[in-house]
Amino acid sequence: MDFIYVPYHLDEHLCDFDLPFPEGSEVTEIRVDLPTGEVWSRLVRLYDDVAELVAKTARDGSIPSVVSGDCTVSIGMAAGLQRAGFDPAIVWVDAHGDLQTMETTPSGYLGGMALRFLLGYRSDAIAGPLGLRPPAEGRVVLVDARDLDPAEVEHLDSTPLRRLAVEGLSADDLPEGPLLLNLDLDTLNPDERLGARYQAEGGPDLPAMLRALGTVMGTGRVAALNVACTWDSGKTVYDDARRRALAAVLERVVHTR
Repeated sequence: MDFIYVPYHLDEHLCDFDLPFPEGSEVTEIRVDLPTGEVWSRLVRLYDDVAELVAKTARDGSIPSVVSGDCTVSIGMAAGLQRAGFDPAIVWVDAHGDLQTMETTPSGYLGGMALRFLLGYRSDAIAGPLGLRPPAEGRVVLVDARDLDPAEVEHLDSTPLRRLAVEGLSADDLPEGPLLLNLDLDTLNPDERLGARYQAEGGPDLPAMLRALGTVMGTGRVAALNVACTWDSGKTVYDDARRRALAAVLERVVHTR
């Protein structure tokens, strides 16, 4: 299996999420009958399936390579790696911090809390039911994260979690041990015309992103990765640019893992 395809944005199935996987790739799609009710039980149901498939793939000696609609999928991936006996550090490449909480968020958007949930916030909601043991914040790096809210800045100032730049990223900057890489394509500069749900001014171009991806993959320590296509599905005018950018990223994954 080359890729795990998770066509969801949070608990919403993306029925028109047509992606350019490299020709000849073996792609396994996760499709789940989600329960009715609150979003937490729906996410746990979805991410438990993600965790099981990630764990099986990792036990078989392959690198689980997920393509999804948002970063919260990485919570299930971390649980899956732990089920397979890995203790992953986290490399979180994103234009945003994803460190908001229910108490500090200005938008209420759960995707803006993805890394915070992975680190154990509100463990009763997602991490606990998945059996996830949150990694120590000293084993987590944020790459880019140029669009931070004041509460996220305050949190970063009070923890050992580090921020790194995309340009000039070095393998020496990364945490030790196996790595879970979360790569949100909204990290790319809006000039790349991907139509992200939450765009942030500035940021790297595609060649810089590919170099950073190659650096992380080139360590030989990536145990799993999630390529998060956090796109506004209503903005189909961007589809060609999106497909070109994602195709380039997936080709780099194939050639460096």
